Amino acid sequence: MVTPMAAARLDTAALASRAREVAARVTDPEIPVLTIADLGVLREVTADDTGRVTVDITPTYSGCPAMDAIRDDVVLALTAEGFDDVEVRLVLSPAWTTDWMSEEGRRKLTEFGIAPPTGRAAHRQGPIRLTLAVKCPHCGSPSTREVSHFGSTSCKALYECRECLEPFDHFKAI
Repeated sequence: MVTPMAAARLDTAALASRAREVAARVTDPEIPVLTIADLGVLREVTADDTGRVTVDITPTYSGCPAMDAIRDDVVLALTAEGFDDVEVRLVLSPAWTTDWMSEEGRRKLTEFGIAPPTGRAAHRQGPIRLTLAVKCPHCGSPSTREVSHFGSTSCKALYECRECLEPFDHFKAI
């Protein structure tokens, strides 16, 4: 037999799971082919027995200007699906790392023309590994060069391919 308390826990778990599915579909305003789940920005979704949904998100950079838009988009997506009481919290610790990005997200970046981060974040691996080449997302050539350490956003660097001559962003590994 399921006690009323156990039933409430089951209901809140189902509610949180459904809310997570909705929030996970929200796209990044700077890279609209990626969802916040692809990026690893969506951290946790919980619900309580009053129906209140709390969503925790972590910025790729502490000053990321997209976080306000992401927060608003999460609230809009959840309220459109019938969630009336939604709180989105910005969680800064632990800091986001490119290790949280999904393989699907990395694939989407390449298809969008942005070189995905390579390797694991240095703080998790000990000595910093040198990146010998960043592959061009257009032609696959490793013959590229960094033009600017900052690309279209602070989380990307601007590169140029020496083979096809196309410029492209490279999502930095952090």
